[in-house]
Amino acid sequence: MNDLLSFLRRLDTAGLHYSLGSYRESVNVQVTTPTNERWEVEFFADGSVEIERFVSTGEIDSDPARLEELFQG
Repeated sequence: MNDLLSFLRRLDTAGLHYSLGSYRESVNVQVTTPTNERWEVEFFADGSVEIERFVSTGEIDSDPARLEELFQG
């Protein structure tokens, strides 16, 4: 828990936007960087941490029909 709280304080100090969630028996912190990267950092009860980065290609799709892809298997 101390690692999570320390991490959140560092995000606040750096002025980075983040949101919290809870799933997979963890606390999930989703961070958006000024360079349009999205980081998902999960803190587990056993002290382990998992980090996943999503980097944008800069390509923007403005076709609303593409939203249907979210709902296809």
